Amino acid sequence: MFAIIGYVVVCASVVGGYAAAGGHLDVLWQPLEFLIIFGGALGAFVAAYPTLLKRCGAAMGTFIKGPSYKPEDYMELIGVLYAVFKLAKSKGDLALEAHVENPDESGLFNHFPSFSSDHHAVEFLCDYLRMLTLGTSNAHEVAEIIDTELGNHHDEDHAVAAALQSIADATPAMGIVAAVLGVIHTMGSITEPPEVLGHLIGAALVGTFSGILIAYGFLAPIAQSVGISFSTDAQYMACIKAGLIAHMQGYAPQVSVEFARKNLSGKYRPSFIEVEEMVGELPGEF
Repeated sequence: MFAIIGYVVVCASVVGGYAAAGGHLDVLWQPLEFLIIFGGALGAFVAAYPTLLKRCGAAMGTFIKGPSYKPEDYMELIGVLYAVFKLAKSKGDLALEAHVENPDESGLFNHFPSFSSDHHAVEFLCDYLRMLTLGTSNAHEVAEIIDTELGNHHDEDHAVAAALQSIADATPAMGIVAAVLGVIHTMGSITEPPEVLGHLIGAALVGTFSGILIAYGFLAPIAQSVGISFSTDAQYMACIKAGLIAHMQGYAPQVSVEFARKNLSGKYRPSFIEVEEMVGELPGEF
Protein backbone atom coordinates (compact mmCIF):
# COMPACT_ATOMS: atom_id res chain seq x y z
CA MET A 1 0.00 0.00 0.00
CA PHE A 2 2.68 2.52 1.01
CA ALA A 3 4.74 1.59 -2.06
CA ILE A 4 1.80 2.40 -4.31
CA ILE A 5 1.23 5.71 -2.51
CA GLY A 6 4.91 6.57 -2.86
CA TYR A 7 4.97 5.84 -6.57
CA VAL A 8 1.79 7.85 -7.13
CA VAL A 9 3.44 10.80 -5.36
CA VAL A 10 6.58 10.43 -7.50
CA CYS A 11 4.63 10.35 -10.76
CA ALA A 12 2.25 13.13 -9.76
CA SER A 13 5.09 15.39 -8.62
CA VAL A 14 7.36 14.88 -11.63
CA VAL A 15 4.80 14.67 -14.42
CA GLY A 16 2.43 17.14 -12.77
CA GLY A 17 5.18 19.70 -12.27
CA TYR A 18 6.33 19.30 -15.86
CA ALA A 19 2.79 19.69 -17.20
CA ALA A 20 2.06 22.66 -14.95
CA ALA A 21 5.10 24.43 -16.39
CA GLY A 22 3.63 24.06 -19.88
CA GLY A 23 5.49 20.94 -20.94
CA HIS A 24 4.06 18.68 -23.62
CA LEU A 25 3.37 15.23 -22.16
CA ASP A 26 3.44 13.50 -25.56
CA VAL A 27 7.18 14.21 -25.82
CA LEU A 28 7.80 12.04 -22.75
CA TRP A 29 6.42 8.94 -24.46
CA GLN A 30 9.47 7.48 -26.21
CA PRO A 31 9.08 3.68 -26.29
CA LEU A 32 12.34 3.08 -28.16
CA GLU A 33 14.23 5.04 -25.49
CA PHE A 34 12.57 2.87 -22.83
CA LEU A 35 13.55 -0.26 -24.77
CA ILE A 36 17.20 0.79 -24.71
CA ILE A 37 17.11 1.63 -21.00
CA PHE A 38 15.14 -1.35 -19.71
CA GLY A 39 16.60 -3.84 -22.16
CA GLY A 40 20.18 -2.74 -21.52
CA ALA A 41 19.80 -2.73 -17.73
CA LEU A 42 17.99 -6.09 -17.71
CA GLY A 43 20.56 -7.69 -20.01
CA ALA A 44 23.43 -6.49 -17.83
CA PHE A 45 21.62 -7.81 -14.75
CA VAL A 46 21.11 -11.26 -16.29
CA ALA A 47 24.77 -11.41 -17.30
CA ALA A 48 25.96 -10.40 -13.83
CA TYR A 49 23.57 -12.40 -11.61
CA PRO A 50 22.38 -15.54 -13.44
CA THR A 51 22.21 -17.55 -10.21
CA LEU A 52 20.05 -14.96 -8.43
CA LEU A 53 17.31 -14.50 -11.01
CA LYS A 54 14.81 -16.74 -9.23
CA ARG A 55 15.46 -15.21 -5.80
CA CYS A 56 15.25 -11.68 -7.18
CA GLY A 57 11.91 -12.54 -8.76
CA ALA A 58 10.69 -13.86 -5.41
CA ALA A 59 11.99 -10.70 -3.73
CA MET A 60 9.41 -8.69 -5.65
CA GLY A 61 6.80 -10.46 -3.56
CA THR A 62 8.70 -9.36 -0.47
CA PHE A 63 8.63 -5.79 -1.77
CA ILE A 64 4.86 -5.91 -2.26
CA LYS A 65 3.99 -7.70 1.00
CA GLY A 66 6.73 -6.36 3.26
CA PRO A 67 8.36 -8.41 6.05
CA SER A 68 7.22 -12.04 6.22
CA TYR A 69 6.57 -12.01 9.95
CA LYS A 70 3.96 -9.92 11.72
CA PRO A 71 3.79 -9.14 15.47
CA GLU A 72 1.40 -12.04 16.04
CA ASP A 73 3.90 -14.42 14.44
CA TYR A 74 6.53 -13.44 16.98
CA MET A 75 4.07 -13.95 19.80
CA GLU A 76 3.30 -17.42 18.47
CA LEU A 77 7.01 -18.17 18.14
CA ILE A 78 7.55 -17.35 21.80
CA GLY A 79 4.70 -19.74 22.60
CA VAL A 80 6.43 -22.49 20.59
CA LEU A 81 9.71 -21.92 22.39
CA TYR A 82 8.02 -21.93 25.78
CA ALA A 83 6.22 -25.21 25.04
CA VAL A 84 9.45 -26.82 23.81
CA PHE A 85 11.51 -25.66 26.78
CA LYS A 86 8.83 -26.64 29.28
CA LEU A 87 8.64 -30.15 27.83
CA ALA A 88 12.43 -30.47 27.85
CA LYS A 89 12.68 -29.25 31.45
CA SER A 90 9.95 -31.53 32.76
CA LYS A 91 10.79 -34.71 30.84
CA GLY A 92 14.31 -34.16 29.56
CA ASP A 93 15.66 -33.27 26.12
CA LEU A 94 15.01 -36.79 24.84
CA ALA A 95 11.27 -36.10 25.14
CA LEU A 96 11.70 -33.73 22.18
CA GLU A 97 12.90 -36.50 19.88
CA ALA A 98 9.48 -37.55 18.59
CA HIS A 99 8.52 -33.94 17.83
CA VAL A 100 11.84 -33.18 16.17
CA GLU A 101 11.94 -36.27 13.95
CA ASN A 102 8.33 -35.88 12.73
CA PRO A 103 7.45 -32.18 13.06
CA ASP A 104 4.56 -32.53 10.61
CA GLU A 105 2.88 -34.99 12.96
CA SER A 106 3.87 -33.21 16.17
CA GLY A 107 0.96 -32.17 18.34
CA LEU A 108 3.20 -29.52 19.87
CA PHE A 109 4.14 -27.82 16.61
CA ASN A 110 0.70 -28.26 15.06
CA HIS A 111 -0.77 -26.33 17.97
CA PHE A 112 0.96 -23.28 16.44
CA PRO A 113 -0.29 -23.13 12.80
CA SER A 114 1.73 -20.14 11.59
CA PHE A 115 4.97 -21.60 12.87
CA SER A 116 4.27 -25.14 11.68
CA SER A 117 3.51 -23.86 8.16
CA ASP A 118 6.91 -22.12 7.98
CA HIS A 119 9.13 -24.94 6.72
CA HIS A 120 12.35 -22.98 7.09
CA ALA A 121 11.68 -21.99 10.71
CA VAL A 122 10.57 -25.51 11.68
CA GLU A 123 13.67 -27.02 10.09
CA PHE A 124 15.93 -24.45 11.75
CA LEU A 125 14.51 -25.09 15.24
CA CYS A 126 14.36 -28.87 14.84
CA ASP A 127 17.96 -29.09 13.65
CA TYR A 128 19.23 -27.54 16.85
CA LEU A 129 16.77 -29.36 19.10
CA ARG A 130 18.01 -32.58 17.50
CA MET A 131 21.51 -31.65 18.60
CA LEU A 132 20.22 -31.40 22.17
CA THR A 133 18.64 -34.86 21.96
CA LEU A 134 21.99 -36.19 20.76
CA GLY A 135 23.73 -34.85 23.85
CA THR A 136 25.10 -31.47 22.74
CA SER A 137 25.52 -29.32 25.85
CA ASN A 138 28.04 -26.57 25.03
CA ALA A 139 25.96 -23.43 24.53
CA HIS A 140 28.89 -21.38 23.23
CA GLU A 141 29.71 -23.86 20.47
CA VAL A 142 26.07 -24.05 19.40
CA ALA A 143 25.86 -20.23 19.41
CA GLU A 144 28.86 -20.06 17.06
CA ILE A 145 27.27 -22.59 14.69
CA ILE A 146 24.00 -20.66 14.66
CA ASP A 147 25.84 -17.40 14.03
CA THR A 148 27.61 -18.98 11.06
CA GLU A 149 24.35 -20.28 9.61
CA LEU A 150 22.53 -16.99 10.12
CA GLY A 151 25.53 -15.12 8.71
CA ASN A 152 25.42 -17.22 5.54
CA HIS A 153 21.68 -16.59 5.22
CA HIS A 154 22.24 -12.86 5.74
CA ASP A 155 24.90 -12.84 3.00
CA GLU A 156 22.48 -14.55 0.59
CA ASP A 157 19.77 -11.98 1.36
CA HIS A 158 22.26 -9.11 1.03
CA ALA A 159 23.33 -10.45 -2.38
CA VAL A 160 19.71 -10.28 -3.59
CA ALA A 161 19.25 -6.71 -2.32
CA ALA A 162 22.60 -5.72 -3.87
CA ALA A 163 21.60 -7.28 -7.21
CA LEU A 164 18.36 -5.29 -7.25
CA GLN A 165 20.32 -2.14 -6.39
CA SER A 166 22.64 -2.82 -9.32
CA ILE A 167 19.70 -2.50 -11.72
CA ALA A 168 18.92 0.90 -10.23
CA ASP A 169 22.57 1.87 -10.60
CA ALA A 170 22.62 0.79 -14.23
CA THR A 171 19.56 2.63 -15.50
CA PRO A 172 20.99 6.20 -15.35
CA ALA A 173 23.95 5.03 -17.45
CA MET A 174 21.60 3.31 -19.87
CA GLY A 175 19.60 6.55 -19.97
CA ILE A 176 22.75 8.35 -21.10
CA VAL A 177 23.32 5.68 -23.76
CA ALA A 178 19.77 6.23 -25.01
CA ALA A 179 20.31 10.00 -25.03
CA VAL A 180 23.59 9.72 -26.94
CA LEU A 181 21.97 7.46 -29.53
CA GLY A 182 19.17 10.00 -29.81
CA VAL A 183 21.69 12.78 -30.43
CA ILE A 184 23.40 10.66 -33.08
CA HIS A 185 20.04 10.17 -34.77
CA THR A 186 19.39 13.92 -34.52
CA MET A 187 22.73 14.76 -36.14
CA GLY A 188 21.68 12.66 -39.10
CA SER A 189 18.68 14.95 -39.49
CA ILE A 190 20.54 18.23 -39.11
CA THR A 191 19.05 19.63 -42.31
CA GLU A 192 15.51 19.30 -40.98
CA PRO A 193 13.56 22.42 -39.90
CA PRO A 194 13.99 23.66 -36.29
CA GLU A 195 10.67 22.25 -35.09
CA VAL A 196 11.70 18.74 -36.22
CA LEU A 197 15.18 19.09 -34.67
CA GLY A 198 13.63 20.35 -31.45
CA HIS A 199 11.41 17.29 -31.24
CA LEU A 200 14.36 14.94 -31.91
CA ILE A 201 16.56 16.63 -29.33
CA GLY A 202 13.75 16.54 -26.78
CA ALA A 203 13.23 12.85 -27.45
CA ALA A 204 16.95 12.21 -26.92
CA LEU A 205 16.95 14.05 -23.60
CA VAL A 206 14.02 11.95 -22.44
CA GLY A 207 16.50 9.06 -22.26
CA THR A 208 18.59 10.76 -19.57
CA PHE A 209 15.49 11.93 -17.73
CA SER A 210 13.88 8.48 -17.82
CA GLY A 211 17.01 6.66 -16.68
CA ILE A 212 17.43 8.87 -13.65
CA LEU A 213 13.73 8.87 -12.76
CA ILE A 214 13.42 5.08 -13.07
CA ALA A 215 16.57 4.53 -11.02
CA TYR A 216 15.94 6.83 -8.07
CA GLY A 217 12.16 7.06 -8.19
CA PHE A 218 11.32 3.38 -8.67
CA LEU A 219 14.10 0.77 -8.69
CA ALA A 220 16.28 2.01 -5.82
CA PRO A 221 13.29 2.14 -3.42
CA ILE A 222 12.53 -1.48 -4.32
CA ALA A 223 16.07 -2.57 -3.46
CA GLN A 224 16.01 -0.60 -0.20
CA SER A 225 12.61 -1.95 0.81
CA VAL A 226 13.62 -5.56 0.13
CA GLY A 227 16.82 -5.11 2.14
CA ILE A 228 14.90 -3.68 5.09
CA SER A 229 12.38 -6.54 4.95
CA PHE A 230 15.18 -9.12 4.95
CA SER A 231 16.82 -7.43 7.95
CA THR A 232 13.51 -7.33 9.82
CA ASP A 233 12.79 -11.00 9.13
CA ALA A 234 16.25 -11.91 10.45
CA GLN A 235 14.91 -11.13 13.94
CA TYR A 236 12.77 -14.27 13.77
CA MET A 237 15.69 -16.70 13.62
CA ALA A 238 17.70 -14.58 16.05
CA CYS A 239 14.79 -14.87 18.48
CA ILE A 240 14.96 -18.68 18.21
CA LYS A 241 18.71 -18.56 18.80
CA ALA A 242 18.39 -16.42 21.93
CA GLY A 243 15.83 -18.76 23.44
CA LEU A 244 17.79 -21.92 22.59
CA ILE A 245 21.05 -20.65 24.05
CA ALA A 246 19.29 -19.53 27.25
CA HIS A 247 17.68 -22.98 27.55
CA MET A 248 21.03 -24.70 27.06
CA GLN A 249 22.50 -22.57 29.82
CA GLY A 250 19.94 -24.03 32.22
CA TYR A 251 17.41 -21.22 32.59
CA ALA A 252 13.76 -21.91 33.34
CA PRO A 253 11.37 -21.77 30.34
CA GLN A 254 9.95 -18.43 31.52
CA VAL A 255 13.45 -16.94 31.58
CA SER A 256 14.53 -18.51 28.27
CA VAL A 257 11.57 -17.02 26.40
CA GLU A 258 12.31 -13.68 28.06
CA PHE A 259 15.76 -13.82 26.46
CA ALA A 260 14.01 -14.47 23.16
CA ARG A 261 11.49 -11.66 23.70
CA LYS A 262 14.18 -9.10 24.56
CA ASN A 263 15.95 -9.96 21.32
CA LEU A 264 13.06 -8.42 19.36
CA SER A 265 12.71 -4.74 18.60
CA GLY A 266 10.04 -2.15 17.98
CA LYS A 267 6.50 -3.20 17.26
CA TYR A 268 7.51 -6.86 16.97
CA ARG A 269 8.31 -7.22 20.68
CA PRO A 270 5.31 -8.23 22.80
CA SER A 271 5.16 -6.97 26.36
CA PHE A 272 6.11 -9.15 29.31
CA ILE A 273 2.47 -9.21 30.44
CA GLU A 274 1.28 -10.30 26.98
CA VAL A 275 3.76 -13.16 26.95
CA GLU A 276 2.83 -14.18 30.50
CA GLU A 277 -0.87 -14.28 29.61
CA MET A 278 -0.21 -16.20 26.40
CA VAL A 279 1.91 -18.95 27.98
CA GLY A 280 -0.62 -19.25 30.79
CA GLU A 281 -3.24 -20.28 28.22
CA LEU A 282 -1.11 -23.02 26.63
CA PRO A 283 -2.09 -26.66 27.21
CA GLY A 284 -0.33 -28.41 30.06
CA GLU A 285 0.66 -31.38 27.90
CA PHE A 286 1.38 -31.87 24.19
